[in-house]
Amino acid sequence: MIRIVIAEDQQMLLGALGSLLDLEVDMEVIGMARNGEEAVALVKEHQPDICMMDIEMPIKSGLEAAEELRDHPCKVIILTTFARPGYFERARKAGVNGYLLKDSPSEELANSIRVIIDGRKVYAPELIDIAYAEANPLTEREEQVMKLMADGMDTKEIASQLSIANGTVRNYISVILDKLEVSNRIEAISRFREKGWFK
Repeated sequence: MIRIVIAEDQQMLLGALGSLLDLEVDMEVIGMARNGEEAVALVKEHQPDICMMDIEMPIKSGLEAAEELRDHPCKVIILTTFARPGYFERARKAGVNGYLLKDSPSEELANSIRVIIDGRKVYAPELIDIAYAEANPLTEREEQVMKLMADGMDTKEIASQLSIANGTVRNYISVILDKLEVSNRIEAISRFREKGWFK
């Protein structure tokens, strides 16, 4: 029997996940936590085979809990809605055994658990693509300017929207063009869109 602890801060989802996995003949949910701190405590108390956690939870995130459980024999699976390269990279460094997305079919989740118990790692295919994709070179502020440019705003409108000087906007635009290796705004917008960097 595969013994599982689940950590998820959305109560309804926590219950649904627990019921789903309990339906599998070879699985038993032995503990449910609402945050990373409770998850770590349950793992230490019950010594499950698998601890499945969301990332964004109060008190302690799933990634912080995974880092804390790195040397524990329990296998850790991150189950999240966030296919973000930064999260994925940190999860891999924490030695997680699986990183799955919540929109996967439920039978895929049960099969992934079995594969992980067999000693293999399972990562959602979307994440592999993201991990090897080129990183977005723009800072958060440059990205804001980029989005407003894509919305058709001129320098003056962007300056007013972000409460900064026109000259500052021009500087940002010049840095953006430089970083994206393009010669004008239209090319910049098109390159940024092509790379899938607009969130």
